[in-house]
This record gives sequence, C-alpha cells and structure tokens, in this order.
Amino acid sequence: MIGVRPARSDDARDIARIEVETWQTTYAGMLTDHALVGMSVTRQGHLWARVLRPGHGVWVWEEEPHGLLGFGHCGRHRSPSLGFDGEIYMLYVLPDAQGRGIGRQLLLAMFDSLRDSGCRAALVWVVRANPSRFFYERMGGKLVQQQQMPFGGKDVDVLGYGWNDLGSTGHPCKDKAARKPPGER
Repeated sequence: MIGVRPARSDDARDIARIEVETWQTTYAGMLTDHALVGMSVTRQGHLWARVLRPGHGVWVWEEEPHGLLGFGHCGRHRSPSLGFDGEIYMLYVLPDAQGRGIGRQLLLAMFDSLRDSGCRAALVWVVRANPSRFFYERMGGKLVQQQQMPFGGKDVDVLGYGWNDLGSTGHPCKDKAARKPPGER
C-alpha cells in the first residue's frame, strides 16, 4: 500500500482514465450525453501530460496491486475576489473505490499543499445534483456561493464550499496522521 503521493509525469494516462470514468459515471443524466460519450482517455491524457510538472498541485492515491484509484488537483484560486486564495480544482475517486477514505486523504493532502504554498482559505465548486457535495460538508466545507457555470457542455447549478482557515487549530488538514492509508497508523 502506498497511499497519497504527488503525481508524476508518467501518471497522466491513469489520471485521465480516472477522470473519464468518474465523469461518465457521476454525471450521467446531469450533463449532455454528447459531452460524456465524447470524453477520451487519450485526449485527457495529453492534457494531463502538460499539467504534470514540478509544483503542479496534483496528488494521487496509489494502492498495490490496483495502481491509481483517485486524484486531486489544487492551486491558487482562479477568482480570488471571492475571498479564497486557494482552490480545489478537482477531486475524483474511481466509483468502485469510493467510501474507503481515499477522497478524504486526497483532500487533506491538498489542504496541506495549499497551506504550504501560502494559502489561508480554499474553495471547491461542486455540481448541485452531484451527491458527492455532501462529502465536502462532512469535511467541514461551508456553503458560501451558488451560481450557474458552463460544465460539460451545458450550464449547471454549482455550489461553492469553502474553508476559511486552513491553518486553524483542530482543522482536519492539520492531522498529518490522517493521510496514512486507512488501517495504517
């Protein structure tokens, strides 16, 4: 078992596979069929190959013998006017691996990464119809914004969940031991 680690350039295809599979599973019925069916692991893999460089803010969950089961991407907030200097851009875990704490470990790693890069607060956007939004509530995210955004070929209702103080005492991102694989302490 490996757990959370920074992504490497040779992870691009596996990250793309996770992204495509989770989109096609999670967003079926929420987004256009055209957008979902048109997704390509090869095309996404090429995009990820350009993203994966030092300091890229991409974290993966790797587990032997299965390989990569999830990933997350974070960095500076794209719209700092909202009052958040950090952003969780993506967090995806393969459907068959969900419910095992992998998303939590990835989110905590991204909180640490954001804090280490000087961010004090973070925001994540989630499609309202996506039941995964409750995960962010369980992780202490507070609903701070609602709007429509273009997503997967159509405008959808999205919710912004925020963490106002990534460095506060007792915040889950401060629990470094929590990043160890489930069952290991």
